[in-house]
Amino acid sequence: MIRFDRSNAIGRALHNIVPGGAHTYAKGDDQYPEGMAPIIVRGKGCRVWDADGNEFIEYGSGLRSVGLGHAYPAVIDAVRRQLELGANFVRPSVIELECAEAFMECVGAGEMVKFCKDGSDATSGAVKLARAYTNRDLVAVCANHPFFSVDDWFIGSSAMPGGVPQSTRLATLKFNYNDLAGLASLFETHAGQVAAVVLEAEKETPPVAGFFEGLRALCDQHGAVFILDEMITGFRWHLRGAQALYGIRPDLSTFGKAMANGFSVSALSGRRELMRLGGSDHDHERVFLLSTTHGAETHGLAAAVATMQTYRTQPVIETIWNRGRALASGLREAAAAAGVAEQVPILGQPCCLVFGSRDAEGMPSQPFRTLLMQELIRGGVLATSLVVGYSHTERDIDQTIDVFAQAFKVYRQALDGGIDKYLLGRSVKPAIRRTA
Repeated sequence: MIRFDRSNAIGRALHNIVPGGAHTYAKGDDQYPEGMAPIIVRGKGCRVWDADGNEFIEYGSGLRSVGLGHAYPAVIDAVRRQLELGANFVRPSVIELECAEAFMECVGAGEMVKFCKDGSDATSGAVKLARAYTNRDLVAVCANHPFFSVDDWFIGSSAMPGGVPQSTRLATLKFNYNDLAGLASLFETHAGQVAAVVLEAEKETPPVAGFFEGLRALCDQHGAVFILDEMITGFRWHLRGAQALYGIRPDLSTFGKAMANGFSVSALSGRRELMRLGGSDHDHERVFLLSTTHGAETHGLAAAVATMQTYRTQPVIETIWNRGRALASGLREAAAAAGVAEQVPILGQPCCLVFGSRDAEGMPSQPFRTLLMQELIRGGVLATSLVVGYSHTERDIDQTIDVFAQAFKVYRQALDGGIDKYLLGRSVKPAIRRTA
C-alpha cells in the first residue's frame, strides 16, 4: 500500500508557515485526494520521486512549464556554465541580447521582446501598454479561459476577488470564446472605452472558422489592442506558437511556462509601435514596463536559450503531439471498455490533453475527479491533467494507459454502487474559489 507519511508531515509544516501550504494555488494539497498529496524531492525526465520514496509518471509538469523533461541535460549544462559567470549585474549582460535574438529567431512574434519572470507580469505588462496606447481603461477577457494574471485587473474579475477595489473589478469585462457577436455587443455597449481584448488561442475547444479573423477585425474597427496569451500554447502547439498554427495576428503576445523548461522566464513581445512605449525613443508619455530586478537573471536566460535551441534542432513538438495522440487513443479505448467513456471524456488537443469527470447523471463532479486521481496515484501516475512532454516515452504512455484502465474499473463500480464506498477522503476543490 502506497504511503505518504513524510509528505503529509511536510505538508502540515508548510501550512504552518506558508499560506495555503504552497506558493501556487494550483499546487495546493486541496487539489489532490486527502492524505495523498506527494511532496516532490526530485525529478528526471517525466518521472518524479516524493519524500516517501514513491515514484510517479508525472503529467503537466510544473503546471506545463517543463516541456522537455525534468533536469534535461542540455538545459542543466547551460545553466551550470552560466552560474560560474554570475547571475545578476548592475548593467545588462550579453546573454540578454543573445536570448532576445534567439527568441525572435525561434518564435518570431512581433518586433521587440522584454523578459520577466512569470506569465502574470508579462500579461499585465501587455495590458498596461494597451491602456497607455489607447488612453482607455476597460479590458475584455475571455470568460472561458481561467487565468491571466495574479494582478488586480484580472483577479478582481475572478471567483477570488478579495482585496481588489470595486472600481478595479468593474474595469474588466468578459466575453465568450468563439462568440464574435457577443464581443461586438460588448464593444458597442462600451463604445470607445475598451483598451484591449485578452484571450488564449485555444483551451479544450478549438477556434471556429473565421473567429480570430473576426476578432482581429473587431479590434481594428474599435481601436482596441489584441493581446494573445501563449503561456500554454507557446512551445507546445507549434514552434512559433498557436498564432503560427492558426494564422492569428495579435498586437502583443505573451509567452512563458515551457520557454525555459521550468526555469523562471517569460516574455512579452509585439509590435514596435506599442512595445517602444516602455523605452525612451519616442515622444509619448513613457510606460513603466516590466522593470524587475530579477527579470534577466542570467541562468534563467541561459536555460531559455538552451531550451529554444533544443526545440529548433530536435523533434520536440512532433513528439509531444504523437505521444498525446497515442495517450488519447488508448485512454478512450480503455474508458469505453470500462463503460465510462461518457463520464471521463479526454479533451483538448493531443499536445495539451485534460480529462473530465462526470457523475452518473453526466454532471461535472469533483468527488469523481478525486476518486480517479486517488486510483491513479495508487498506480503510480500523478496527473491533474494529461499534458505530455518530450521525455514521455511510448513505454510511459502504455504504462499510464494501464493504470487508467484499472482506475476506470473502480470509477464504474462507484457509478453503480455509490462513490462513498470507494472515495477515501474529502473531495478536491477548485483552486480559485471565494471561500475555504
